[in-house]
Amino acid sequence: MDAPTWWKKLSRLGLPWRCQLCGAPGAEGIDLCDGCIADLPRNTICCARCALPLTSPAALCGACQRRLPPWDEAWAPFVYGWPLDRLEARFKFGDDLACGRSLAKLWRDTPLPLDRPELILPVPLHRRRLRERGYNQALELARPLARALSVPLRHDVLVRNRASAPQTELDARTRQRNVRKAFALKPTEVLPAHVVIVDDVMTTGATLAECARTVKRAGVARVDVWALARAPARRS
Repeated sequence: MDAPTWWKKLSRLGLPWRCQLCGAPGAEGIDLCDGCIADLPRNTICCARCALPLTSPAALCGACQRRLPPWDEAWAPFVYGWPLDRLEARFKFGDDLACGRSLAKLWRDTPLPLDRPELILPVPLHRRRLRERGYNQALELARPLARALSVPLRHDVLVRNRASAPQTELDARTRQRNVRKAFALKPTEVLPAHVVIVDDVMTTGATLAECARTVKRAGVARVDVWALARAPARRS
């Protein structure tokens, strides 16, 4: 019997699933209860090009009508809001890999609405940030997706060649300047025709846009971007 099967048996016998949000018994195979899973905001009405949550159906949001982003399609199954943002913050900034496993399972269990790519690339961290955090949250979310879809995953192709300030507190224009020319591809790497770039959260899309431009410059015909969650537009 392989290790994952043993772990599942051990969980059922001595370590029952427990909801990471409310403490109630978790659903089978995940440390979240059915009620809290139902409360997670799904991104069901959104822009067809950038996945921005919308209040009513529309083909494109206003921003994409004015200027299309450099990627071809986007997928973000959740809205970045309560209570998913609590799990994401604990995973990304609180060194809580258990929350990351729950988020990865939620994403993995969501049906893929787009064409399956030929290669998945996680948004890279600069080596200094990676040392501080100990793991790349985009890579940890991308691994289960790649396995479920039987798509190759490479974390050594797209690299972050310079450190930049955290994007969290920056406005949209400053975010764009902050990540300009921050990414590069490994020399001599040949990429397939359809590549997906994966991140944990898309806020303004500046990071994913810069990654998409970098990959497109290498001659890739189609570049999609996937994020676990898409932040709503900020109110002015």
